[in-house]
Amino acid sequence: MEPYRKRRKKLMSEINVVPYIDVMLVLLVIFMITAPLLSQGVKVDLPKAAARPVDSQDRETLVVTVDREGRYFLDDRRISPEELSRKTAAILRARPQTPVLIRGDRQSNYGEVVRAMTLLQSAGAPSVGLLTEPPRNP
Repeated sequence: MEPYRKRRKKLMSEINVVPYIDVMLVLLVIFMITAPLLSQGVKVDLPKAAARPVDSQDRETLVVTVDREGRYFLDDRRISPEELSRKTAAILRARPQTPVLIRGDRQSNYGEVVRAMTLLQSAGAPSVGLLTEPPRNP
């Protein structure tokens, strides 16, 4: 009879990646669900124009939106004309060099866009720019 020999266990040099795949799938599902929720905003159909991009030089820009019903939005929050004037004046007092832009819907009343421009200028904006979309080449 052969004496009992201790068998040495061989070290396993494999990595079990199944838990990592499970974690990645859970993260993928979470991101797929939350991504559409993060892209909220005011639906505006901008007019198309061949204009140069605005040079903001890494400064924060104040964007006022006028939708097709003539409602005003500041940072995608609905705002009354009086609040728009008051909040814009406060922002421009704190940061006088802030660029001010208007996103006017193509179907909006031209008078509402002009009214927004005059409200912004009376609040202290030295100049007001208009945002457009670049034309699509066929």
